[in-house]
Amino acid sequence: MKNNLPNGVMLNAYPDSIDSDMAGIVRMLQRPELADVFSLFYVLPTVFNSDLDRGFSVIDYDLNDELVKTADLDALSDLGIELKFDLVLNHLSVGSPQFQDMLANGADSEFADFFIDWNAFWEGEGELHEDGYVVPSPEHLDQLFMRKPGLPILKVGFPDGTDRFYWNTFYQQVDVVDGERTYLGQMDLNAKSDKVWEFYRETLRKVAAQGAKVLRLDAFAYLHKEIGQTNFFNVPGTWDYLNRLRVIAEEFGLILLPEIHSEYGTGLHEELSDQNYPVYDFFLPGLVIDAIDNGTNGPLLRWIAEIIERDIKTVNMLGCHDGIPVIDLKGGGDEVEGLVSDATIEAIIERLMERGGRVKNLYGPDGTKISYYQVNATFFSALGESEARLRLARAIQLFMPGTPQIWYLDLFAGANNYEAADKGGTGGHKEINRTNLTAADIQAGLQRSVVLDQLQMMRLRNTSAAFDGDLTVLSTESSELGLRWSNGSVHATLHADLAAGTFSITHDDDGTEMVLSFG
Repeated sequence: MKNNLPNGVMLNAYPDSIDSDMAGIVRMLQRPELADVFSLFYVLPTVFNSDLDRGFSVIDYDLNDELVKTADLDALSDLGIELKFDLVLNHLSVGSPQFQDMLANGADSEFADFFIDWNAFWEGEGELHEDGYVVPSPEHLDQLFMRKPGLPILKVGFPDGTDRFYWNTFYQQVDVVDGERTYLGQMDLNAKSDKVWEFYRETLRKVAAQGAKVLRLDAFAYLHKEIGQTNFFNVPGTWDYLNRLRVIAEEFGLILLPEIHSEYGTGLHEELSDQNYPVYDFFLPGLVIDAIDNGTNGPLLRWIAEIIERDIKTVNMLGCHDGIPVIDLKGGGDEVEGLVSDATIEAIIERLMERGGRVKNLYGPDGTKISYYQVNATFFSALGESEARLRLARAIQLFMPGTPQIWYLDLFAGANNYEAADKGGTGGHKEINRTNLTAADIQAGLQRSVVLDQLQMMRLRNTSAAFDGDLTVLSTESSELGLRWSNGSVHATLHADLAAGTFSITHDDDGTEMVLSFG
């Protein structure tokens, strides 16, 4: 039996995305306009104590009491809203108690093996650089999957005056003032350490007590490291770690949602599903943009057919805290066709850039760019800031198989924030789609038809028994899309003209019919 996800509509936001803190989000959700719209809330990890990367550099998994109170979580529960949190599986902040203990006590720390000593890991498998770190031999180095230019290491000073180098996949910074070092960074965890697994168990216990139902596993594919393999989704080691964690999760009543960006052609989404894990649908954003821009249903219908045929349980989205996926749509060399062609992917990128998007790239071991990764933009701006297209995109998402996740800014038809992106420094491109909204912004937004129309569709998706039933893909012209959900005598049907950008939704509940028409 698959690890089935809740079926309602899911809000996605930081705890301070709306009206300054979680209490502000609760106030919004308590408004009559939002009644029965959401049954889940994915709260991004500034809900916990963190210091970097807008929450993904976690210090510990206690609630960040500057933004979140226990009373806020209780209020969400009273609204019937369950919670989804993050477990950043691969790394912890240098501000974590474990890393700070190692800084203070060095090799005598009880957490001495909690992080990965780079030189010890690569001993005998490379050459010692004049600066003291091992450079892996070319046959190993060429395999490594990099998230940034250069080797993924941080030099750490121990109390005895020696320097050690620790594995650091995502971010690092060392500042020296008057001979004193200060650190910023996200340090990779050593999953071969029993201490790390004790930490995971305690964290899962803690978040379950905080009310979590779903736990998104961020950066899980980097956790397993082995000489002779890449540092990304090594097998079978990654499966061993995931299954070990799932045993703990089931003990605490948690559903694990592994998060991974990978090309369609690798088939990793199929592997996750075959191992009875739900899957993040990173294919849908690009497919929806392609379908609306080109007025054609082919690639989208192919993906829907695969979801149904393989019984893939998904969380889908349009926009999110990160970027719009691009490489995810690619095939696997000459053997596996992509969901769209490489030429189509390049055309999508070009259109998104023309509409103001910013690009995130991936790098090889020598620091050269090897591919686009994702384009940062609000989904509203990615659609050319057309309210009609946003309505259509939302309707398609809500009729897709899976649990629909709604980025707060796209709900309110937010446009690209170039000022924030320009001011953001390293990683600033992401701030283009993270604009915090005030109470006044919410009030004004709830006067706009594009917002109210989305809420109406989302309420239907969240409450109708039809979506607990079966999906039928209706026969249409290639420029149209017809999707019908049926559960006994309850039916919900989407008819969309992709070329014209118009659509209607019909809901029939045992003979009582409601029709919503747009465009």
